[in-house]
Amino acid sequence: MATRGPQPTDGTAAGLPRVVPFDVPQVTRLSWELGSRVVSDGVELGTWNRVGGAWTLSIFRATSETVVLRLQTPAGRERFYGAAEMDIDSVRPELVSAPEWEQSE
Repeated sequence: MATRGPQPTDGTAAGLPRVVPFDVPQVTRLSWELGSRVVSDGVELGTWNRVGGAWTLSIFRATSETVVLRLQTPAGRERFYGAAEMDIDSVRPELVSAPEWEQSE
C-alpha cells in the first residue's frame, strides 16, 4: 500500500487535504472499495474529530508496517490513504496537539 521512493513531480502525487494538521512524506490514495475493505478487517488505532466541523480522521493498521487513513468529509464521503506506520507515528504528535482536532473516546 505505502510506497517508498521519489514522489512524482507532475502533480499526480497523492496528498492529504489541507484540513489534516500534518503532512506525510509518502501517502497513496486508495480506492473506496479497497480502503473500506481494509478498514473493515483492520485494527483501529484512533479516531479524531475536527472541532466545529464535520471532518473525521481514523487510522487503521493494515499490515505490520502500514496503516490506512480514513478521512470522512463534511459531505459524508470517505477518502482512504495508505501510509507507512512509521511515517504516521512521526506525525501523530502534531495531530494529538492540534487544537482543532479532538480524539474520540
